[in-house]
Amino acid sequence: QVQLVESGGGLVQAGGSLGLSCAVSGNIFRFSVMTWYRQAPGKQRELVATIAPGGNTNYTVPVKGRFTVSRDNAKNMVYLQMNSLKPEDTAVYYCNLRGPLGITRWGQGTQVTVSS
Repeated sequence: QVQLVESGGGLVQAGGSLGLSCAVSGNIFRFSVMTWYRQAPGKQRELVATIAPGGNTNYTVPVKGRFTVSRDNAKNMVYLQMNSLKPEDTAVYYCNLRGPLGITRWGQGTQVTVSS
């Protein structure tokens, strides 16, 4: 059974930092593309950052240079380090797994609120 559990959200002032974690159960993590998404109130869910099994990363333009995605295949963990946070980064952040054979899973989401 593949399950994802995010943690690390919270309230931070603009310019501050937060780190998110996503723990993945099951044995397909190291074969899976992991992606962080976010959804702000009244907006569509958007891709934030992706990391491939081998470590290649991609970021949406608004977060480039501020956010860093990483993974630990030995621990079945993916991380999102968010620096220089802005009020527009406020959203629920979701962890997503795309694994072999079309397996896709979502975490429950974690709230990030950046105050101005």
